[in-house]
Amino acid sequence: MATQHSRSAARAMMAPAVVLLLGWMLIPLGMTLYFSFKKYLPLRGGDLGWVGFENYERFVSSSAFWPSVQATLIIVGGVLAITVTLGILFALLLDQPMWGQGVVRILVIAPFFVMPTVSALVWKNMFMDPNNGLFAHLWRFFGADPVVWLTEAPLFSIVLIVSWQWLPFATLILLTAIQSLDGEQLEAAEMDGAPTIKRFWYIILPHLSRAITIVILIQTIFLLSIFAEIFVTTGGAFGTKTLTYLIYQRVLESQNVGLGSAGGVYAIILANIVAIFLMRIVGKNLDA
Repeated sequence: MATQHSRSAARAMMAPAVVLLLGWMLIPLGMTLYFSFKKYLPLRGGDLGWVGFENYERFVSSSAFWPSVQATLIIVGGVLAITVTLGILFALLLDQPMWGQGVVRILVIAPFFVMPTVSALVWKNMFMDPNNGLFAHLWRFFGADPVVWLTEAPLFSIVLIVSWQWLPFATLILLTAIQSLDGEQLEAAEMDGAPTIKRFWYIILPHLSRAITIVILIQTIFLLSIFAEIFVTTGGAFGTKTLTYLIYQRVLESQNVGLGSAGGVYAIILANIVAIFLMRIVGKNLDA
C-alpha cells in the first residue's frame, strides 16, 4: 500500500512532465485567443490593434464558413461509415485460419504507416488520373468514359483516400476485440442451430460495441483536422474546403492571422462539441 511519502515522491517526479504538457497545450491556445481579438497582418501593416469580436463575426459570416463545416462533417461521417463497416468485415476475415495469415495481416495494416501526402499523391496519380490512372483503364476496358474523380466526385474521392489510410487502424482494433471473444459462446450458438447472421448480430456485434466506439472516437479527433489529403489533391476546390483548410487560407494565403485565429477557436469549439457527444456514447458502452 502506497504511503503518503511515496505518493508525494510520485507527484514530484510527474510534475515536470505535467508542466511541460500543460505548457505545450496552453501556450498555443493562449496565443490563438490573443491574436483572435487583434487585426494582425504580417505583410500588410503588422499589428493594427484590437478589434474585439470583429474577427469572429467576419469568419462565421463568410460565405465559405458553413460549406466548410458541412464538408468537414461529410468527410468525417463518410470515412467513419466505410472504415467501421469494412473494418468489421476485414477483422472477421483475418480472424479465420488461412495460409500466410501473419503476412496478410501485415499487408492489411501497412497503409496506416504511409504518410498522408504520399498516400494522396499515389491515389491522385496512379488511381484517379483521368488519362493514365488505373480506374481510367478499367473504365475504358468496359467501354465507358473515364471519370475525372477529383472534379466530378471530389468529396467521395477524398473520403476514399482517407478511408484507405484509416481502415487498417479500425481493422486492427476490431480484430483485437474479436480475438478476445469467448469461442464457447459461438460454439454453443452453432450447436443450438443459430445461423451465421444471427451469431454475428446477437453475439459478435454486441461484443464489438466498445471497440467500435473507441475507433469512432479516436478517428473523429484526427479526421476533424484533415488537411494534407485536400492540399495535395484538390487544393480546397470543388467543395472540398474543410474548416481546417479554410483556416489555412485565411492565415497563410490571405496573411490575416487574426481572422485565422478566430477560425481556430471555432475549430476547437466544434471539436469539443463532437468529442463530448462521442464521449457520452463511449461512456454508455463502457458502462454497459
